Amino acid sequence: MGHDHAHGAGSNRTRLAIALAIVGVVLVAEVAGAALSGSLALLADAGHMASDAIGLTVALVATVVASRPATDRHTFGFQRVEVLAALVNGVLLSVVAVWVAVEGIRRLVDPAQPQVQALPLVVIAAVSLAANGAALLVLRGGDRSSLNMRGAYLEVLGDVLGSLAALAAGAVILLTGFAKADAIASLAIAALIAPRAFVLLRDVVRVLTESTPRGTDVEEIREHLLETPGVVAVHDVHVWAITSGQPVFTAHVECTAETFARGETGAMLDRLGDCLRGHFDVEHSTFQLEPAGRADSEEHAHR
Repeated sequence: MGHDHAHGAGSNRTRLAIALAIVGVVLVAEVAGAALSGSLALLADAGHMASDAIGLTVALVATVVASRPATDRHTFGFQRVEVLAALVNGVLLSVVAVWVAVEGIRRLVDPAQPQVQALPLVVIAAVSLAANGAALLVLRGGDRSSLNMRGAYLEVLGDVLGSLAALAAGAVILLTGFAKADAIASLAIAALIAPRAFVLLRDVVRVLTESTPRGTDVEEIREHLLETPGVVAVHDVHVWAITSGQPVFTAHVECTAETFARGETGAMLDRLGDCLRGHFDVEHSTFQLEPAGRADSEEHAHR
């Protein structure tokens, strides 16, 4: 099992490295193409891809950092570095989305908008679409086995849609001469970027404020624990996440006197841990076992 996990992590690192190389090359090509053609849509997609390159780099680093052991100084390891990088990524995405939207609107209303060279736009957008499609296929094998890989896959999927929008704009300009198609495509790309920026920043704030992870029902967990034979009450429950997909759970669990008298505390801890792993996919849990009624004497006890 350990060998399979290591093999999977190595395979994912290879996929991410290849995808990052493709995205990096296309990013440079799109910046050059935007300068050559004057296309805001290409520049917007390049900004989108710059953010995705950061996201892929974070995903690649995360596969390495996540395997590093915890230390006395970093008792949870280094997984929260991923959250800090996501914060930077989210801010960058927000800035790109706002700038592209403002510039796109300006070009729509300003009659003296820059002339867009349709042919370079079409060529670069087509190459970008093909390269992003290849990167998507490279990542496809790992997106079902890892949340980290799933995020990388969705980032490149966004690049594919952005390249498609830029290609459509170039085709419209080339065939009809409707120059404002470029500004419209850039607004469409901004509309793709903005929701992802919002979701990223929302998830970062949720982790950094140690809020209950999305999709976690504390009351449902408490009810499951209370169904464990020997458990009388559960209080002082805390659930948070070190990083996305890594929830942590702590609680005070009151047990019957027989549990302590029979020396079954070790078995009780095993049952509680198995309950969280099996039903809620929580690998890191800590329980403080207490005699029944203990919460009444705890000054700051809460549910």
